[in-house]
Amino acid sequence: MGKKKEERTHALLSASSAEKWIHCPPSARLEASIPDEGSDDAKRGTLAHSIGELKLQKLFTDKNMTERTYKSRLKKLQQEELYEPEMDGYTDEYVDYVSSTAFGFPGQPFVAVEKRVDYGPWAKEGFGTGDCIIIYGNELHVIDFKYGKGVPKKAENNPQLSLYALGAYNEFGMLFNIENVCLHIVQPRTARNSSWRTTMRELLSWGETVIRPAADLAWEGKGEFRPADYCKGDTENYCKNSFCKAYGRCRATVEHNMELHADAWDGEQNQKRLPPLISWEEAGALLKKAMFLKEWVQKLEKIILERIVSGGEVPGWKAIEGKSIRKLSDADAAFAELVQAGYDEAVLYKREPIGLGELEKALSKEDKQNILSKYIVKPQGKPALAPEDDARPAMVLQTVSAEEAFGGENTYKE
Repeated sequence: MGKKKEERTHALLSASSAEKWIHCPPSARLEASIPDEGSDDAKRGTLAHSIGELKLQKLFTDKNMTERTYKSRLKKLQQEELYEPEMDGYTDEYVDYVSSTAFGFPGQPFVAVEKRVDYGPWAKEGFGTGDCIIIYGNELHVIDFKYGKGVPKKAENNPQLSLYALGAYNEFGMLFNIENVCLHIVQPRTARNSSWRTTMRELLSWGETVIRPAADLAWEGKGEFRPADYCKGDTENYCKNSFCKAYGRCRATVEHNMELHADAWDGEQNQKRLPPLISWEEAGALLKKAMFLKEWVQKLEKIILERIVSGGEVPGWKAIEGKSIRKLSDADAAFAELVQAGYDEAVLYKREPIGLGELEKALSKEDKQNILSKYIVKPQGKPALAPEDDARPAMVLQTVSAEEAFGGENTYKE
């Protein structure tokens, strides 16, 4: 249905897993030995891509598509089990972004949608599928649609998009004098898109000095295992190719995480070698390691449970029944009998407004602009911790006193 499935099935050195095999070359062959795990999140992202692809095809690459054909194909996608109504709005934003880029040139550009590109000259049998490729004059634009609502992705030095750009140059370089490249990530569910400009010369140099040696090692299954954040991937952004299938059982990851213990313990003296109160510098460094350890433990727990539930055995562990919540087997039938018994429907039902996304779908464009927009606010979110290299901007915090923070005049007093 979409590019992620195609890349995972056929390309050992896929573009969407490039960050892994660039930094940890032997992971590519190791992953290939592990059965693939499908997920609803990945399938949901693929479905959103298919809807976006259809809309771009009608607009750019299939001008003969009739309105009837378009509606029929769209309806078929909307009947998929994992379809969500908000997919239409988010894919519209993606199409608007592509349109503003394509129509921003003084003439008609070349536009390719869901285009498979081959970057084999730099990575053996490497290929991927670019969501949208636009070429005009000496400019190449690679636009990638991310459906996830997790951490915003950065276009700057993005290896996946850079490989798509190399693949596009490999295929179209004889037809277009490509000198400048712009990489775009459209991530409407985070409201933070990203773009980055570079030159084709710089990308070609990157392909020779970074990609080629890493790809050669990865193809042979050689090199050093280097556990890091790229192991846990990007599951929130529905990209199943980005996380490492070996993450939970990788021995190098086990050894890496166990080093955290050694950082705070002196084995020879059999006593802690750090002072009783750690510094903020130590706290920051330890938290980065501990966060990686926490997510690894969660992944390890998940794969062990999956093995036991599927009939396998893991010594020392068993599956137990978790917490169960009571529910009505047939709420409509139960409520009908209660009404017949004399209970008022007002006692049985709550009147609640529908969600904002669903409400916007039900309104006309004019009413959304003229009526609803006056009442839409976006309050500041609660503070959340993130590494300093995270793509999201730092929150502007106002310093308050302890009294203000914990209730003002209601603060407990002795």
